[in-house]
Amino acid sequence: MSGKNRLPVLTEQSNPKSRDIDLMDSLSIVRIFNEEDKMPALAVEKELPQIAKAVDLIADAFLKGGRLAYFGAGTSGRLGVLDASECVPTFGVSPKMVQGFIAGGERALRKSVEGAEDDRSLAKRDWERFCPMPEDVVVGLSANGGAAYVLEVLRLAREKGCTTIAVACQGQAKSKDLADIFICPEVGAEVITGSSRLKAGTAQKMVCNMLSSGAMIKIGKVYQNYMIDVHVMNKKLMERAIRFVSEITDVNEDTARTVLLKTGSSPAKYNVKTACVMILEKCSKRQAEKLLSQAGGSLRRFIFSKAAR
Repeated sequence: MSGKNRLPVLTEQSNPKSRDIDLMDSLSIVRIFNEEDKMPALAVEKELPQIAKAVDLIADAFLKGGRLAYFGAGTSGRLGVLDASECVPTFGVSPKMVQGFIAGGERALRKSVEGAEDDRSLAKRDWERFCPMPEDVVVGLSANGGAAYVLEVLRLAREKGCTTIAVACQGQAKSKDLADIFICPEVGAEVITGSSRLKAGTAQKMVCNMLSSGAMIKIGKVYQNYMIDVHVMNKKLMERAIRFVSEITDVNEDTARTVLLKTGSSPAKYNVKTACVMILEKCSKRQAEKLLSQAGGSLRRFIFSKAAR
């Protein structure tokens, strides 16, 4: 096939359903977006076995002291930074445990940095900033899987002995060859040709949600479906923490609040798990912390052991 007739990669192809979208009324426009936005979930569903393998590897890395790092460019990079930043308040972890890097740095979060995704030197700089260890897991995010920044990071990660995961929406992505696990939700051509912030971005966000949240669940950061290591940073999160203690231990919210306040000297130090154990065991904070430590910090494991006594 000649270069003239070769089809562009999937993420760059024109979508026939939106060919005349510029002539449509607003309702027709949003209907097309809505119909096309049903595709990412189906595309991600096909990749669930690969995503599950990745979750297990990330959880295992966490338990060994390793970290998770996202590297991406443009929309993909912003999604990685977003996911990393949300892990701190949601799961009460150190900001070092899950990190996000975008080609072009902080400025690229708000504005396009021309040529950043093609600059391998930026990849090397961010890689050095990350200070990698072999126990770490590195995720390369790129809609078409060909951004030089992402490829360079994955190459460096392999040299270091890190586990590598590539997420792309193009089956023949170059990043596939540099990944221990390749996750590829193929969402098809975008409503606006080449605008991979749309379906491809949605699919990558779904995958990131599963990778970080799934691993956090596996290491005990969630009890039932409560995010019990929530970092109490504001009034809303304080109310949420009180509700969690109340619902898990079956006490009223006044009691839950009173006990929660005993777990720390400030809201940032309040601990839902400790409060739950204090109520369930009718014990002091120090005793509760000891019991949790014996259970490896897992509220579920503590409750199982309590039931077995």
